[in-house]
Amino acid sequence: MSPKKDKQESAGSTPATNTKVKGFTGEERAAMKARAQELKAEARANEDRAEGENAVLAAIAGMPEPDRSMAQRLHAIIKASAPALSPKTWYGMPAYARDGKVVCFFQSAQKFKTRYATFGFSDAANLDEGALWPVAFALKELTAIEEARISGLVKKAVS
Repeated sequence: MSPKKDKQESAGSTPATNTKVKGFTGEERAAMKARAQELKAEARANEDRAEGENAVLAAIAGMPEPDRSMAQRLHAIIKASAPALSPKTWYGMPAYARDGKVVCFFQSAQKFKTRYATFGFSDAANLDEGALWPVAFALKELTAIEEARISGLVKKAVS
């Protein structure tokens, strides 16, 4: 055998010592289970808008403050600015879709252990401006200025 082949065989035949097989964490398993349930709920929500609304309201109710207040206010802004969007959950967070495709979404700071919540848009949003445009925004609080900006962006996203 060639020296190269010897190395490959010996590396493959050496028993692993002091190595642990790492699987999914408890959080990862919970997220996968939640996503599977979400996909089932999404199928029901596509048939019944109220089902999606209930799922979003339940997701918001489960958030700690200040994310809950921001999500409630965003929900109202999005419903008023783009009533054609259907509420649904997306990875356990509130999202709003057109023709089954998420247009915009909210991510809780607490759930993702970040210092700010995020309001973002997917590629289904019509926000294109030249070769560069923002698709996500950090949120620490919602004032009238941010609410007006979000309302305008949501309207543009569905135009």
